[in-house]
Amino acid sequence: MIAPSSLPDIPLPSGIRSRYVENVNGLRMHVLEAGFGSPDRPCVLLLHGFPELAFCWRNVMIPLAEAGYHVIAPDQRGYGRTSGWDPDYGGDLASFRLTNLVRDVLGVVAAFGYDAVDSVIGHDFGSAVAAWSALIRPDVFRSVVLMSAPFAGAPPLPFNSANRPVASPPEDDVHRELAALPRPRKHYQWYYTTREADEHMRRAPQGVHAFLRAYYHYKSADWKGEAPYSLKSWSAAELANMPTYYIMELDKDMAATVAEHMPSASAISANRWLPDGDLAFCSAEFARTGFQGGLQWYRCALSSRFNSELQIWSGRRIDIPSLFIAGKQDWGVYQNPGAYELMQSGACTRMAACHLIDGAGHWVQQEQPLDVGRLLQAFLYDMFGNQRRRQ
Repeated sequence: MIAPSSLPDIPLPSGIRSRYVENVNGLRMHVLEAGFGSPDRPCVLLLHGFPELAFCWRNVMIPLAEAGYHVIAPDQRGYGRTSGWDPDYGGDLASFRLTNLVRDVLGVVAAFGYDAVDSVIGHDFGSAVAAWSALIRPDVFRSVVLMSAPFAGAPPLPFNSANRPVASPPEDDVHRELAALPRPRKHYQWYYTTREADEHMRRAPQGVHAFLRAYYHYKSADWKGEAPYSLKSWSAAELANMPTYYIMELDKDMAATVAEHMPSASAISANRWLPDGDLAFCSAEFARTGFQGGLQWYRCALSSRFNSELQIWSGRRIDIPSLFIAGKQDWGVYQNPGAYELMQSGACTRMAACHLIDGAGHWVQQEQPLDVGRLLQAFLYDMFGNQRRRQ
């Protein structure tokens, strides 16, 4: 790891600072903060996904600080300037499991001297960490906002099985079926579990900067091929309707996949939500650390090794106030068929609203930060505004 003192400055908006917090569940946690100048503010926590950083919340942090909050956004385990995690494919995979990521989040909250925070807000894979934080510790997290990745609930326990023959877990045939399609395909999450995935992206022929530019563009509303809709089932025929950043060509890696959708020089110059200078910071960070830290999250999620631990909360639902925000042009809402509906019908019992923002793809808090900021401010005011006034 490069010493923090030798790393370049982060191109942060005025009012946001970068700092380190020691001994957070074995990590030296790098965090961004806004609203830190006034004492006794309530806190909100922002959790990024893949392949992003705390920096990707930069345009949402100031509106939340202006609403009266101490806003904390960490580089999560495996990312950015946070250190103390194992970067090797064959290393400590268990440290990246969901329950330990929740422990990381609790460590951040405690390190800043809070018994509870008004909201934990997560995007993409950070949405999963936010959901599990809310499920496991509703006493600490008073509300939850999920972005772009719906939460369908804890995995079920085997039920009414005492008098039945012991059965092996059913094999998921969808991967064999995807490979057997006339246009052979593979699921991106299973690709992300392979040893080669990090190398393909970190050593992309076009360079990390161009790789990330194409990746972010292809999954944004700037790519005009986005027209997502609810899929009928978890089947090869249905999944194959999604773009190739989700259901990839069998013989292509992710760098080659997104290279086909590299935006033009004029489109890059016109991009206001991710100017090239901001992207340069992100690409330099991933060029330095690689992508394996984030890919470990996918390996844990897809491994049956950690499923039994999550079954401790089988049948439990998120009972704190909840909000869902995503881009209207985001396939992430529908990539797990039925999850969006399950989240609203049972997994979250106090869902205030689900907002799909037009003009945003997967990177909703970056593509449309003003709309996201307004929705977050309104939700938090509805939940806590009157209470704050009484205090």
